[in-house]
Amino acid sequence: MQNDFFKYQAQTSPHPLAMEISHAEGSYIFDKNKKAYLDFVAGVSACSLGHSHPKIVNAIKAQADQYLHVMVYGEYIQEPAIELAKLIANNLPKPLESTYLVNSGTEAIEGSLKLARRYTGRTEIIAAKNAYHGNTMGSLSLMDYEERKAPFLPLIPDVKHIAFNNEADLSQITTKTAAVILETIQGGAGFIEPQDNYLQKVQKRCNEVGALFILDEIQPGIGRTGKLFGFENYNCQPDIVVTGKGLGGGLPIGAFTASKDMMLSLSNNPKLGHITTFGGNPLIAAAALATLKEIIDTNLIKDTLEKEKLIRQHLNHKHIKEVRGKGLMLAAIVENSEIANNVILKAQDEGLILFWLLFEPKAIRITPPLTISNEEIIKGCKIITSILDKI
Repeated sequence: MQNDFFKYQAQTSPHPLAMEISHAEGSYIFDKNKKAYLDFVAGVSACSLGHSHPKIVNAIKAQADQYLHVMVYGEYIQEPAIELAKLIANNLPKPLESTYLVNSGTEAIEGSLKLARRYTGRTEIIAAKNAYHGNTMGSLSLMDYEERKAPFLPLIPDVKHIAFNNEADLSQITTKTAAVILETIQGGAGFIEPQDNYLQKVQKRCNEVGALFILDEIQPGIGRTGKLFGFENYNCQPDIVVTGKGLGGGLPIGAFTASKDMMLSLSNNPKLGHITTFGGNPLIAAAALATLKEIIDTNLIKDTLEKEKLIRQHLNHKHIKEVRGKGLMLAAIVENSEIANNVILKAQDEGLILFWLLFEPKAIRITPPLTISNEEIIKGCKIITSILDKI
């Protein structure tokens, strides 16, 4: 199987971890030798309820018995997609009530950019330095990392960059700006939170010049930061909110939500302003609906903040300079990239799954399922600190 993996499957890096998976359950992934690995990554923040959660699995099975794909998005009335969009609307502030369901976070970003340009009639998009919103052409255009973009140029034009948390840069948002798009918490940059009401100030500036305010909640959304949506922590409200990852409970999904009036602009002049065949797929929508209901109806959101405290308490170590982030979107920042690589790779040998962040080489990603137990948190933290003790 490993030979076939390298021969037939396209590779995304020169040295993939290449663990051969047997099955996964709860907070654990098992390899073909039945070795258990405690999962501190959750599929890069995607498996909100852990692995093989019975409510998600049952929802998938029930929907599979009824029907799978029947028609391109938006033409037929399909209950799972409608109920999911309704539940999202019921848990967002007005006028955020109309959701377009797509296949991934990056497609949701693409849709939100199209919506902003269509609705405002403007072309300029402003993003943050060190931002990561996905890797398709539009999303990649939002990145300021020229080395990563260079092989794929030219990308979409009229994109400018401002420094996250830098209030002085807000003057660059003008009447030429269609939208400002930011991650609620910068992910790839090192789980950097907004400071001093920064997002509120961005929203105010956007309102002053008629620009739209888009927040990328693909990673901090769906309960991971102690609120259902991360922006609820920061005294602001976007015009368009983008979700993905944890919304699907382990299946591929993306969504962008705006006012009904704004979203209607994608339906005319031209018609079919955004089209997706598999967006709102009933099987995936059923899984997402079960995921979202479980997160809303239990104490999982509130518990993330208590679990954050536990992680911070048990990651008190001389080689850990700080723990960034909020809730269960955390990154342990160590002294250098060599230590980070050492910990991530050795942890896998010792039965703990950790991972990297895109732009911050000194970071160790800690984004476990929201369902992880206190005992599992302590166990994982002990593995990390025991590795650090030997450095």
